[in-house]
Amino acid sequence: MAPPAQTNRSPSPSQPSGKGEVSDLKMQLRQLAGSRAPGTDDAKRELFKKVISCMTIGIDVSSVFSEMVMCSATSDIVLKKMCYLYVGNYAKHNPDLALLTINFLQRDCKDEDPMIRGLALRSLCSLRVTNLVEYLVGPLGAGLKDSNSYVRTVATMGVLKLYHISESTCMDADFPATLKHLMLNDREAQVVANCLCALQEIWGLEATKSEEASTERETLLSKPLIYYLLNRFKEFSEWAQCAVLDLVSKYVPSDSSEIFDMMNLLEDRLQHANGAVVLATIKLFLQLTLSMADIHQQVYERIKAPLLTLVSSGGPEQSYAVLSHLHLLVMRAPYIFSADYKHFYCQYNEPFYVKKLKLEMLTAVANESNTYEIVTELCEYAANVDIPMARESIRAVGKIALQQYDVNAIVDRLLQFLEMEKDHVTAETLVLVKDLLRKYPQWSHDCIAVVGNISSKNVQEPKAKAALIWMLGEYAQDMQDAPYVLESLIENWEEEHSAEVRLHLLTAVVKCFFRRPPETQKALGAALAAGVNDFHQDVHDRALLYYRLLQYNVSIAERVVNPPKQAVSVFADTQSNEIKDRIFDEFNSLSVVYQKPSYMFTDKEHRGPFAFSEEIGNLSLGEESTDNVVPAQRIEANDKDLLLSTSDKEESKGSIHNSSAYSAPGYDGSLAAPSQTDLVSLDYKPTPNVPSATFAIDDLLGLGLPAAASPPPPPPVLKLNTKAALEPNAFQQKWRQLPISISQETSINPQGVAIMTSPQTLIHHMQGHSIHCIASGGQALNFKFFFYAQKAEEPSTYLVECVVNSSSCKVQLKIKADDQSTSQAFSELFQSALSKFGFS
Repeated sequence: MAPPAQTNRSPSPSQPSGKGEVSDLKMQLRQLAGSRAPGTDDAKRELFKKVISCMTIGIDVSSVFSEMVMCSATSDIVLKKMCYLYVGNYAKHNPDLALLTINFLQRDCKDEDPMIRGLALRSLCSLRVTNLVEYLVGPLGAGLKDSNSYVRTVATMGVLKLYHISESTCMDADFPATLKHLMLNDREAQVVANCLCALQEIWGLEATKSEEASTERETLLSKPLIYYLLNRFKEFSEWAQCAVLDLVSKYVPSDSSEIFDMMNLLEDRLQHANGAVVLATIKLFLQLTLSMADIHQQVYERIKAPLLTLVSSGGPEQSYAVLSHLHLLVMRAPYIFSADYKHFYCQYNEPFYVKKLKLEMLTAVANESNTYEIVTELCEYAANVDIPMARESIRAVGKIALQQYDVNAIVDRLLQFLEMEKDHVTAETLVLVKDLLRKYPQWSHDCIAVVGNISSKNVQEPKAKAALIWMLGEYAQDMQDAPYVLESLIENWEEEHSAEVRLHLLTAVVKCFFRRPPETQKALGAALAAGVNDFHQDVHDRALLYYRLLQYNVSIAERVVNPPKQAVSVFADTQSNEIKDRIFDEFNSLSVVYQKPSYMFTDKEHRGPFAFSEEIGNLSLGEESTDNVVPAQRIEANDKDLLLSTSDKEESKGSIHNSSAYSAPGYDGSLAAPSQTDLVSLDYKPTPNVPSATFAIDDLLGLGLPAAASPPPPPPVLKLNTKAALEPNAFQQKWRQLPISISQETSINPQGVAIMTSPQTLIHHMQGHSIHCIASGGQALNFKFFFYAQKAEEPSTYLVECVVNSSSCKVQLKIKADDQSTSQAFSELFQSALSKFGFS
């Protein structure tokens, strides 16, 4: 059999043929460097393509740098472009090689072809090598005066690049003044726009250093310049129009007639095909009319149609960006969009993230006139095969019901969901029924009749199971099997992995005991015994609380656990009004898409003066500017891991204010206990002069707990050095070397949080307890401190990282110590000092 024929296939430019290919390329480029034979440029093109291809896939081709530069002596613009691309990629990391490019780039900056002049100037400014800035000044000056608009456009951005490489060189050459002259006098609109952007950035950065630059920055917002830009507005490209609109949005008109003139001039931009221009125009209109309530509302009416048009055109990504802005406006003025609710109906082919946003908007625009149609549409989505979509639809129905629109019909719809026998539908509905009963207790009879038919074995999701358990405890007198269902759940205590469910189970069985004591007595004893031995701290603490309340006085326990409560009128919002206003101020930015203010997701240089880092080595140590303040330095690094999201913060607040549920009429019987025994291992001692109970609660509940053991002797008191001193460098070195002795969470008094407007208040307080601060920082809801202390009798040092979250009144502590054996004693001392903050 003959061997298969060999096919001559040239290797693909994107697939290097072997280790020697770079050497082969270098040799071939050198041969072509000085050649002027016909076809040389075509051969160079093929070689340049291979070099660029190798560079793109990560192969180091810096060894052919000199050959590439030698081959650049050509009039072929394609070769020039590839050569500039190669040079720009390697020059920054190889400053010595970059020097080789200066001559040919400067030569090309004087080429007859304006395209080559512009490309060469752009490449020269893109080298970004500090040692070569002296070679940029001449070509940039010539480029700013070039007769071709393309070269001037490139030169204006080149000035900005030069400023970031060497500020002094740029300012000494007086380039900002040249840019200002071009901005006011150049015929080409793109040159004007580039000058505007460059001057905004340069003068913005220079304003903190120079009074003159600060004055120049203010001139950008002067009336003559704003009018000049607006009169040339239609000459600008879409990108330039957005830049001009952003500048105009910062301008403060002198009177209402000026506002109307600007709006009339720009109104046609609302029909622009580019969504960025439309959003920038809307931002300007909204900000101009903020102080004019009637006109502001008319602006909402005017911008509604352009936004809805943008949503229906373009891909889902663009629709989502526009919908995010529309969502913000709907939340601020839902009544204006209530008649257009059908625009927010979901299409079958839309991605889930778009559908979810539309559901939120449907919920917001619901009112008495359109609730029936909206709820009918949402009920169709609830039967959707897309489970996340079905869940969101049911939540939307519940939110509308909580807004007091057509409650009767909505409750009937929700109860019908429970009959669908779909696990995810049942789970979401149970959670909503619980919230509805908290707000509308008068519907308890109808709801409980349906909920009572649901088997707890068919409910597996923690939130749904917790809601069902809450109803079993709250309406135990109306649900015949409530004590027995709770008892079966307690028997499976060890199999329940959710702490939330176990907490609700404890509370429900105690409430059920107050309403139906004989039937619940056994279940209550088993629940308290299991809760006290639970590994989860919250479950353990709640079981202990209930046990001691019952041990003290059953009547008092009933008033504590199940007091008369009012129906919940308003549920906590996930975002505060302050956060919403901050997002509105940042309209037409990522803040609207993320639904977070910019300081929550931007880097430290764009955020403000304070930022954090987990590493003490990243501390920026400097002097405090305030007199008579403890010398504590601020931390400047990244604090993304320390900032809670807005929803997390508000949820923590909401759980405090709305955790109590409506209480149905309860069992009216007083139970008193005569004598009691202590709970094991908790060192509990009955308070003197406490009224004695009338029966043994332990015997009644069948707990059979033994007497408490005698407490261990108290540890020796730790004394701290009042004049402790530690250098920042020594602190950093110790922090890196020492292991973490204790890491825990504790609480801080709300009174202390209220007075902690700045880190200095806590620093002064802790210094009074011989605990000194070496660095601090933070903003608004989060503060971070690094403390140190020293033992009085020996040179042993304690280091503390303390992160205070003022929204939740929680403190995260990390303690390191030279003497590990005394870490716990110091931790107790530190927490004792912290607990007094706000009272002294």
